[in-house]
Amino acid sequence: MTTLSYILEKLRLKRQDIEFTMTPEGFTANNSKYYKPEDLQIIKTYRFEGESDPSDSVVMYIIEAKDGLIGYSIDAYGAYSNHGDDGYDDFIRKIPVQDRDEQQIFGE
Repeated sequence: MTTLSYILEKLRLKRQDIEFTMTPEGFTANNSKYYKPEDLQIIKTYRFEGESDPSDSVVMYIIEAKDGLIGYSIDAYGAYSNHGDDGYDDFIRKIPVQDRDEQQIFGE
C-alpha cells in the first residue's frame, strides 16, 4: 500500500514537493505567483484512508501549472476538511484532470 509519506518523499526527491495553498487570489506555491484553475492541471490523485480513525483520511492532488511547476495539495475528507469556507472545494473541482501514471510523474 502506498502511503502519504512515501509519495511526499518521492516528490521531494524530484524537487516537486511544493505545496499549493489556497488564498483569496487563487492557489499559490509561496512564490508570489497566483494560479487560477485554468492555469493548473491535476495530474494524479491519491486517496489515503486511516486504518482506525476517519480523521486520518486525506486526498492528495499532484498538480502541474502551465509554467511547468509541479507540486501538491492535500485535503482531509468531508467533515474533517482542513478548508472551511475558503473556496477550496469549488476551486479544486474547476481544475482540469489529466490522470497520469506514476512512471510519467516520477520517471520510474
